[in-house]
Amino acid sequence: MSIAAVEVGEFELLNAKNSWISKSCLKDINKIECQPVLPVKDEKNVLVTSALPYVNNVPHLGNIIGCVLSADVFARYCRLRGWNTLYISGTDEYGTATETKALEEKLTPQEICDKYFKIHSEIYKWFNISFDHFGRTTSPKQTEIVQEIFKEVHNNGYTTTASMEQLLCENCDRFLADRFVEGTCPLCKYEDARGDQCDGCGHLINATELIKPRCKVCQKTPVVRSSQQLFLNLPKVEAKLNDWVDKSGDDWSYNAKVITKAWLKDGLKERCITRDLKWGIPVPLEDFKSKVFYVWFDAPIGYMSMSAVYTPEWRKWWQPEDDTKITYYQFMAKDNVPFHSVMFPVCLFSTERNYTMVNHIMATEYLNYEDGKFSKSRGIGVFGNDAQDTGLPADVFRFYLLFVRPESQDSSFSWADLATKNNSELLNNLGNFCNRALSFLEKFFDCVIPEIQLGNDELTLLALVTRDLKEYINMLDKAKLRDGLRLILSISRHGNQYMQFQKPWVLIKGSNEEKIRAGTVIGLSCNLVCLLAVMLQPYMPQTVNIIGKQLNIDISTFLLNNFVSVFLPPGHKIGKPAPLFEKIDPSVVNQLKSRFAGKQKSQEKELVMAAGLDLKQITTVEQMEEAIFKQGDTVRQLKQSGAQKSEWEPYVKTLLEMKKSLEQMKLDSNPISIDDLEEEISKQGDKVRKLKEAKVEKSELQPEIDLLLQLKSKLSISKGVPVENGQKKKQKPTKK
Repeated sequence: MSIAAVEVGEFELLNAKNSWISKSCLKDINKIECQPVLPVKDEKNVLVTSALPYVNNVPHLGNIIGCVLSADVFARYCRLRGWNTLYISGTDEYGTATETKALEEKLTPQEICDKYFKIHSEIYKWFNISFDHFGRTTSPKQTEIVQEIFKEVHNNGYTTTASMEQLLCENCDRFLADRFVEGTCPLCKYEDARGDQCDGCGHLINATELIKPRCKVCQKTPVVRSSQQLFLNLPKVEAKLNDWVDKSGDDWSYNAKVITKAWLKDGLKERCITRDLKWGIPVPLEDFKSKVFYVWFDAPIGYMSMSAVYTPEWRKWWQPEDDTKITYYQFMAKDNVPFHSVMFPVCLFSTERNYTMVNHIMATEYLNYEDGKFSKSRGIGVFGNDAQDTGLPADVFRFYLLFVRPESQDSSFSWADLATKNNSELLNNLGNFCNRALSFLEKFFDCVIPEIQLGNDELTLLALVTRDLKEYINMLDKAKLRDGLRLILSISRHGNQYMQFQKPWVLIKGSNEEKIRAGTVIGLSCNLVCLLAVMLQPYMPQTVNIIGKQLNIDISTFLLNNFVSVFLPPGHKIGKPAPLFEKIDPSVVNQLKSRFAGKQKSQEKELVMAAGLDLKQITTVEQMEEAIFKQGDTVRQLKQSGAQKSEWEPYVKTLLEMKKSLEQMKLDSNPISIDDLEEEISKQGDKVRKLKEAKVEKSELQPEIDLLLQLKSKLSISKGVPVENGQKKKQKPTKK
């Protein structure tokens, strides 16, 4: 079908023609780009931060898309619009997580921070994250600014003191943070529950509630002691915070609004801001000099301290003059929302000074890996340092992560899907259009852009491209990054359809008039390649550099506007065209999928069984129940004998796996009629609905959903019909 057959209004055609003839997308050569980047009066100034990744681990792809990559795309887009844009992030280095990691690796906390800061920096450099500054919360500036802000909050009367019961290890001579305590869960009796949460039942607990608590460092039994702590008086600022959220929240992502409203619904409570630890920022009060700030209090202030390391004029961003407007965007995964929408704003309000407040909180849902979750300990999923060793370019990872970005619901990274998107969208759509246009120009026009004579088909194409371009700007203004990428692919699809219908390879062999017509088709197509490169800058910077070399032009000289004008004028000579992307074969997919599948496929080999037990010989429920009893007895005997944890822990893990297998065997072996199955499904469905209405934790809800799906699958098999995969979308009722 001809592009001209698409319905386009006369006004759109006229605008497309006028823009092409009379407008320019070149940057203003008189505007000097200054370093450091500072806000300017009467100009658009955008401050971008991404949630500070914990320094004590290697970020996986879900971490990367959740904060730094999303913020990078948006910051690059803002620069492309010609706005004064500062992008700040860094590593969150204080707290018990760092101390725990230091113990595991037999290093000091500072050595751990130095080691993992380097790892983070290298990973983000490979992914081409364009920070203006990537800093650390262990800098002297962080201590200076955190203590300054605390003194303002404290002197203004927004702190209180109260006594808290904590566990003290007399052997180690230290109060034990939650992660340094283990014991028996008071709810499910799991014997290796942590001081903050039980992995056995998933419930949150307090360390002082543990039965038979033990110090994780020395295994001695701690004692309960009271300790005075400082609290931030959130209720005192609650009315002001509510008013601010009501005014600002409309510009936040949907999940950020929902999470914040849920926190505010039941009223705010005072929150502890100090800890009896050594690794942290000291509290600047004589009565609390042995304590440090709780990491949630000091970490968000890191955005300021990192700005201060970047420029001594950092207050121009964080405490701007009245006539200078700052628009502030924060990017994060949903679990970080309360710290940025409640805690940090309360802290700033309590200073009673004019700090820059966030305007847009952009939170993602979670990215899973294949059919499960990322797990470093089990080797499941792709972590930042692994991506570099796959042989795939960073831009392919950037493209796919942004294509499946979990903006409104959880999504999954899938190797098969990555290959499909690479082969269909990058190779066959975007790459095909760019290479066809430039190769044709090289072959028939000696790499020189010919004269372009706009006919109705060309104006229609420009009008359609302008539609997508305007929508692209609309989407990225709202930080809807996934939609922006789809609009780029829509434009290249228009280009492919245009070339396919016009058939310049036929026209070039015809009359002189047809050869001129072929020149128009190819000249316009090459200009669209340049437009696509401009629009791709936030998403695939390496690819853009390659396209720029092939076009023989610096793509960064163009600004993004809501119209299409001439990028490559007649007479411009391009460079050497070459394919932009490579096909990913199924064999590569299988290899990568196997490589990052972790240990779950060889799990049986790793199970440590009691003497005389062999899982392969267990075929009935009764046999499994007997085996579980023997395995449990072995665990009890080992613990009573005083064996080290490293000896009995593998037996405990095997016991838990055996219990899961037993539940599955009971479900599979119990003969049940179709009527009974339907009744069970109805009951289980009611149970799931009630749990959802009660808004229980996902760890409690998901097993019940899994059971419901298993029952439905069993019913389908019993009826001899195909098993449904996933949930059906609810159909909207027909309007009468």
